[in-house]
Amino acid sequence: MIPAIVNAVIVPPLLALMVTAAVIAVLMRSRLAVLVLDHPNQRSLHAAPTPRLGGIGVVAGVAAAWAYAAPPLDPRLLIALALLVGISLLDDLRSVGVPWRLTLHFTGALLAMAALLYAAHGIWLTLAATLAAMWLINLYNFMDGSDGLAGGMALIGFGTYGAASLLGGDFSFAAINLSVAAAACAFLYFNFPPARVFMGDAGSIPLGCLAAVLDVTGWLRGNWPLWFGIAVFSPFIVDASLTLLKRLLRGARVWQAHREHYYQRLVQNGWGHRKTALAEYALMALCSGAAIFGARQEQTLQLAVLGVLALFYAGLIVALERYFPRHA
Repeated sequence: MIPAIVNAVIVPPLLALMVTAAVIAVLMRSRLAVLVLDHPNQRSLHAAPTPRLGGIGVVAGVAAAWAYAAPPLDPRLLIALALLVGISLLDDLRSVGVPWRLTLHFTGALLAMAALLYAAHGIWLTLAATLAAMWLINLYNFMDGSDGLAGGMALIGFGTYGAASLLGGDFSFAAINLSVAAAACAFLYFNFPPARVFMGDAGSIPLGCLAAVLDVTGWLRGNWPLWFGIAVFSPFIVDASLTLLKRLLRGARVWQAHREHYYQRLVQNGWGHRKTALAEYALMALCSGAAIFGARQEQTLQLAVLGVLALFYAGLIVALERYFPRHA
C-alpha cells in the first residue's frame, strides 16, 4: 500500500509528468503536428516551422493529476479553466479575433475569482483580482516567445508555490501546484533550446490564469501573503508590463505581436535562446527564493524584501537599457 503522504504529494506530480510527456510524444508523431505549425515571421524568434501542441500535453497532465488527487475545487473554477483552454485551443487551430479572445479571457478570469473571493470579500476585490488575472493570462502569452522560457517559468513558479505550501504543512495544496510544475517539466524536455515543440495558447493562457488563481488560493489558505505570486512571477510581470507601457507611450498598436520584450532583445543581441533561458531561470530562482524568505517574515521585513526586489529590478532595467545600444 502507498503511504498516505506519498499518495497525496508524490503520486499526482509523477502522474502529471508521465501523462504530459506521453501526450506530447504522441502528438509530435501525429498528423496534427503538421497541421498546427508555428511558422516563422518577422516578429518571431524561431527559424523553422514548429508544432505548437505542447500546451495540450500540459493540460492533459494537470487534469490527470488533479483527477487522481481529487482536490475540492469549485465547479466555477473548472468551468473557467475549460473555457480558457477551449478558446485558446481554437485560436491555435484557427485564429480567433482579439475582441472574442479578450471577452472570453475576462469571463474566465471573472468566474475563477468569483468562485474564490466573492462570497467572503465582495465585488470590489473580486473585480480587482479579475483584472489582475486577466493581465497574467495575457502576459504569460506575451512572454511565451523564446525556447524554454514559459516552460521554465511554470516549473520554477509553480514549484515555488508547491514548496511554500509544503513548508506551511498544506500537503494537498502542494500537490496541486507541484502537479503543474511537473507537467511543465515534462514539456520543457521537448521545449528547451532548440525547441522541438511550442506551448501554444492552449498552454500559456491556462498557466497564466493558474498563476493568479493559485496565488489567491494560497493566500486564502494562509500559506503566504497576497503579494507572494507577484514576486514569484515578477520576471514575466516586469518585462511584459514595462514593455507594454513603453509601447503605449510611443503610440504603438499594443495588441500586435512584436519583438521588443527584454528577453526578445537579449536573444536578438546574440545571447540566443539557451543563454537567455538560463539567465531568466536564475532570475526566477532568485525572486522565488526572496518570496519564500519574505513570506515567512513579519510585515516590516516583508516590505523590505519587496523594496529590495524593486531596487534590483530598477538597476537591472537601467543596465539592460545601456547594454542593448552598445551590443546591437
